[in-house]
Amino acid sequence: MTTHVTLEDALSNVDLLEELPLPDQQPCIEPPPSSIMYQANFDTNFEDRNAFVTGIARYIEQATVHSSMNEMLEEGHEYAVMLYTWRSCSRAIPQVKCNEQPNRVEIYEKTVEVLEPEVTKLMKFMYFQRKAIERFCSEVKRLCHAERRKDFVSEAYLLTLGKFINMFAVLDELKNMKCSVKNDHSAYKRAAQFLRKMADPQSIQESQNLSMFLANHNRITQCLHQQLEVIPGYEELLADIVNICVDYYENKMYLTPSEKHMLLKVMGFGLYLMDGNVSNIYKLDAKKRINLGKIDKFFKLQVVPLFGDMQIELSRYIETSAHYEENKSKWTCTQSSISPQYNLCEQMVQIRDDHIRFISELARYSNSEVVTGSGLDSQKSDEEYRELFDLALRGLQLLSKWSTHVMEVYSWKLVHPTDKFCNKDCPGTAEEYERATRYNYTSEEKFALVEVIAMIKGLQVLMGRMESVFNQAIRNTIYAALQDFAQVTLREPLRQAVRKKKNVLISVLQAIRKTICDWEGSREPPNDPCLRGEKDPKGGFDIKVPRRAVGPSSTQVSYMEDATDMTGLKKQTQTYTAEKRTRQQQGNT
Repeated sequence: MTTHVTLEDALSNVDLLEELPLPDQQPCIEPPPSSIMYQANFDTNFEDRNAFVTGIARYIEQATVHSSMNEMLEEGHEYAVMLYTWRSCSRAIPQVKCNEQPNRVEIYEKTVEVLEPEVTKLMKFMYFQRKAIERFCSEVKRLCHAERRKDFVSEAYLLTLGKFINMFAVLDELKNMKCSVKNDHSAYKRAAQFLRKMADPQSIQESQNLSMFLANHNRITQCLHQQLEVIPGYEELLADIVNICVDYYENKMYLTPSEKHMLLKVMGFGLYLMDGNVSNIYKLDAKKRINLGKIDKFFKLQVVPLFGDMQIELSRYIETSAHYEENKSKWTCTQSSISPQYNLCEQMVQIRDDHIRFISELARYSNSEVVTGSGLDSQKSDEEYRELFDLALRGLQLLSKWSTHVMEVYSWKLVHPTDKFCNKDCPGTAEEYERATRYNYTSEEKFALVEVIAMIKGLQVLMGRMESVFNQAIRNTIYAALQDFAQVTLREPLRQAVRKKKNVLISVLQAIRKTICDWEGSREPPNDPCLRGEKDPKGGFDIKVPRRAVGPSSTQVSYMEDATDMTGLKKQTQTYTAEKRTRQQQGNT
C-alpha cells in the first residue's frame, strides 16, 4: 500500500534531521571564523600637518620636530626589545680549547659568520644612542636659550622630552643587565682578530669603542649627564619636565600601567640628571621650583616594571644622585619598608566592591544596547553619549588599575625573593627565580592574584561585546566637545580680542577655529557679531553645531592644545567647565 506524504510533512521531516545527534568521537578542531573589522587610526604622527595651512607657522614647525622625535622613540623601543630578547649565541658555539686544535680556523670562521649580524645590531645600537643623546641635548639647548626661555613650551612637547628621558633610562638599564651581550661581542672580537677581519684602523677603533660602550655600566647616563651640564639653564627645563610628570601622576592623567610607570621613572631619572656639579635639586626645592616632598610620597611605590619582566627600584635614582648623602634625612622612600600597595590581599575588598558596582552598571547598558539591539542604530542625545563615554573610560581605568596591581606585586616579589628562614617550605637549594616566584607567594596571595586576573579577563570580555557602542559614543562625545568649544566657547574670547585689537590673540583664535571647526553648511557664518567685536542681539545668535561620529586627528588636537595653553584659554576653559558642571549637579540635586 502506497503512503502519500504531503510536501509540508516531507520538509518537516528533513528539518528534524538537523536535530539528530551523530556522535563521531572526533574533536572539533575547526576554529570559529574571525570577523574582518576596519579601524581608522587617527594618530597620524603629524603627517597631515601641512594640510592645516591656516595654522600658526610655529605650531607647524613644532609638529615637524615632534614627528621626528616620535620616530626616534619608536626606534629606541625596537632596540629595547632587541636587548630584552637577547640570548647568548656564543654559548652555543664550540670553543677553541688550544692553539694546536686542528679545526680552530673553521670554528673561528663559523663564529664570525654566526655572530657578525648580531654585532652589527650592537654597533647600530651604539650609533643610535649617540644620535639620540645629541638630538635630545640639541632640543634642550634650543629651548634653554635666553630668548626661548621666555617663550611657551607645550605640555605635549614636554611629555615627549620626558619619554626621551625614560628611553635613555630603559636602554641603559637593559644594557647593564644583559651580560650575554658583552660575551657575544667578546667571542666575535676574538675570532675576528684571529682571522684578521679588522685590519683597517677605523674598524679597530669602532670595535674598541663598542667594547668600551658595552663594558662600562651606565655609559648612556654618563654621556647624557656630561652633555647636559654644559648647557646653561638645562635644570630649568628638566624641572618643567619633572613638574609636568608630577602633575599628570597626581591627577591620574594616565590610562595604561606603562604610562603610570613612565611618569615615575621620568621623575626619578630627571632628578638624577638635575643633581650634579652645576645644579642642586635641594636648592631648587628650597626655591619652590620642584617639590621633593611630593615626589618622595609618590616613590613609596618602591619598585616599578622597567621593561617586560625586568624592574627597577625608584629609590636608586635618589641614592646615586650627587648630593644625596648630606640630604638623606629628607627622604623616606629610601628606607626599607613594605608599601601597602604590594599587599594585594588588603586591597581585595575595594577591588571586589569596584568590580560588582561596575559590572552591575555595565549589565544595565549591555541589556539595552547589545542584547535588545535598541542602541545600535538609534541616534542618542549628547547626555546619553556622554554617559556611555564615561562608562567606557571608567571601565578602562578599572582594567588598568587592576592590571597595575598585578604587575607591581609581581615586580616587588622579583626584587625581594624569599628564603628558607622566611618560608619554611622553601628549600635551601632552591634557585633564585624559584625563591622569587614559586615560594614567594602565600596561599591567600595566590587566590587573590587568580581572582583579580579573572576579574580583568571577565570585564574585558563584557566590554568587548559593547565595543561598537562605546566607539560610537566616544567619537560622538569628543566631536561634540571639540566643536562646541571651537564654535561656541571661543566666541567670547574672540569678541574681546577684536574689541581690544589684540591682533596676535585674534590670529591664534582664528587659527584654532579654521583648524578645528566643522561648520554647518561647510562655511563659517559671515554675519557673526563676535568677528566684529560686537555683542549678540537680544534674541541671541544661533549657531547650529552639527553632530557626527568623527574624531579629530592627533595633529588637530595638538594644535588646539598648544594654542589654548599659550593664550591661557585652557585654564579659563577648565574653570568655566568645572563651574558649569557644579551648577548642573546643584540643579539636579
